[in-house]
Amino acid sequence: MTDFRLPETHYAQSADASIAYQVMGDGPVDIILVPGLFSHIEFMHEMPGYTAVLRRLSRFARVVTFDKRGQGLSDRMTGAPSLEQRMDDVRAIMDAIGSTKAVLFGFSEGCPMSVLFAATYPDRVSHLVLLGSFARSKDRLPDDLWQLRCDEIVQNWGSGDTVKTVAPSQAANAEVIAQIAKFERLSSSPGALRTLLVLNRAIDVTTILPMLQTPTLVLHRTGDARVPVALGRAVAGSIPGAKYVEYPGCDHYYWVGETEAMLGDVEEFVTGHRDGGDAELDRVLATVLFTDIVDSTRSAAAMGDHRWRRLLDDHDQLAQQMVGRHRGHLVKSTGDGILATFDGPGRAVRCALAFGSAARQIGLPVRAGLHTGEIEVRGADIGGIAVHAAARVMSQCGSNEVLVSRVVTDLVAGAGLKFAERGAFELKGLPGTWELFAASG
Repeated sequence: MTDFRLPETHYAQSADASIAYQVMGDGPVDIILVPGLFSHIEFMHEMPGYTAVLRRLSRFARVVTFDKRGQGLSDRMTGAPSLEQRMDDVRAIMDAIGSTKAVLFGFSEGCPMSVLFAATYPDRVSHLVLLGSFARSKDRLPDDLWQLRCDEIVQNWGSGDTVKTVAPSQAANAEVIAQIAKFERLSSSPGALRTLLVLNRAIDVTTILPMLQTPTLVLHRTGDARVPVALGRAVAGSIPGAKYVEYPGCDHYYWVGETEAMLGDVEEFVTGHRDGGDAELDRVLATVLFTDIVDSTRSAAAMGDHRWRRLLDDHDQLAQQMVGRHRGHLVKSTGDGILATFDGPGRAVRCALAFGSAARQIGLPVRAGLHTGEIEVRGADIGGIAVHAAARVMSQCGSNEVLVSRVVTDLVAGAGLKFAERGAFELKGLPGTWELFAASG
């Protein structure tokens, strides 16, 4: 049993295309997240902050994500999908999950289609949320600059070059660039992307905006590096009764940077209130890593205090280096091990493997256990079932072994890590049986 599991991917049939979608949460309101230029609903869970945003929304809603046709896990196609086809795909997903009415949450390139859908099918949209929006693609760049930008994007596709506009706050982070590069490659080929960019150039819903009758919330970051904030202001100004909110920041991706204020505004707009307890703000999704040195007591007795202390100092220095290198947070040393957290499960597993390998080089056999779940932040310390679970997973490890729970393997699918089944275990103090897996690079 686990307190969080990666949502399963399902398919909705829309005419001749199978559209991949996922559902998270079971709240009384449905939120359909309409993706931007490119997406991959499974790999995106590996991107720091993404799953946490969906978890936050799922506190009050059933959250649906999908890949538009031609991208990610949805059927490929010749050419690019029209706005009409994309609307058909959203209706197919809503029908597949039994949703008669939903909040349509459009992001970036998904905003114009969301506007058109809300105007065409007002009986199926309760609220419209537009983030990083524009009404007419040609307003973003003049034709000559657009052609240069289009060529540049296609030429560099798969290299992570889009980080400069989608997440500029992370543009110096090599790991994030590599991750976005993989995201690009998994979502679309360069040729298919060019076709989509050309089609999107013709998008113009400016005449539709004044017709909207759906309650609308327009959100934008002031320094958005991909869609200028002036375009978001123009969208809001053209929709009768729309509420407009700006946030500081330059990142276009909604899961990068500060998100709580924005998500709180969405919740209040949709439900009429915000989550009441500040304590919830201290609960976050994280991958927890516990390690310890195998037979440390016996080793300390055999080596003597002075030599053992020096070895522990080396161990602690290695731990700090490895956790920092993998963008984790070292919560504390446990004397002969560490407790650390990560906002990306793939980095957590790689850190555990790298730390174990480095520790072996200095003569220390280390074991490590990992689990992903909600943790409680208590000042400088952490708590919660996920922390206990990671410790119990570690207790099943052999020497020089990294064990992870089933939820971790689900979250890192496609990340290039290998796992071997170790069987089902009863973990002390935790209900049910837990499937554990040994990780390798």
